[in-house]
Amino acid sequence: MAALSSQSLLEQLNWRYATKQFDPNKPIADDVWSALEDTLVLSPSSYGLQPWLFLVIKSDDLKSQLRPLSWNQSQITDCSHLVVFAIKKNLTAADVDRFIESTAAARNDSVESLSGYRNMIVSDVVNGPRSFSVNEWAARQAYIALGNFMTSAAVIGVDTCPLEGIDPAGYDKVLNLQPDGFATVVACAAGYRSPEDKYADLAKVRYPKSDMIRVL
Repeated sequence: MAALSSQSLLEQLNWRYATKQFDPNKPIADDVWSALEDTLVLSPSSYGLQPWLFLVIKSDDLKSQLRPLSWNQSQITDCSHLVVFAIKKNLTAADVDRFIESTAAARNDSVESLSGYRNMIVSDVVNGPRSFSVNEWAARQAYIALGNFMTSAAVIGVDTCPLEGIDPAGYDKVLNLQPDGFATVVACAAGYRSPEDKYADLAKVRYPKSDMIRVL
């Protein structure tokens, strides 16, 4: 498999920016979006537990309902696709068991052979000290998926804008997440930049590598 060159990777990451103005008349093609959905599914998470749900909003009506809950940011209604990153709240042993069963099926293994791994996860996330902040832990996993999604989008030339300026509780209500035990964490608009977006050509502001990286 041919790997993306380091030069091409850096070119795309320098091209990427938090898009402020999308072109509402330029949708993401179905095959491109399907690949981006796969990058969400392939995102890494601690233990591989995947404590999340990704809601893809294409409906203009839903976008219109969510915009007032998003500081009235135009990206919400002008983007091609809006992804809402939600977490499964208050993880239980049943959630871990579901993951263990999926692991056994994917690897042609038995659930019993994974009992040690299962018990380790339960003793940490469900019953251990981490259980007191498990929703914060799950939110950090969602941000891993967000970063993976944005980088993947940039590599294939799709613009994104992460959106923390939202009312998570309001999103939960509009998207009816509470009955299933999910809660909104963050959103990300995806599409293609408008040629009128003045932010597209601004220089990136980053500290020098020597200030940011220590090689020990």
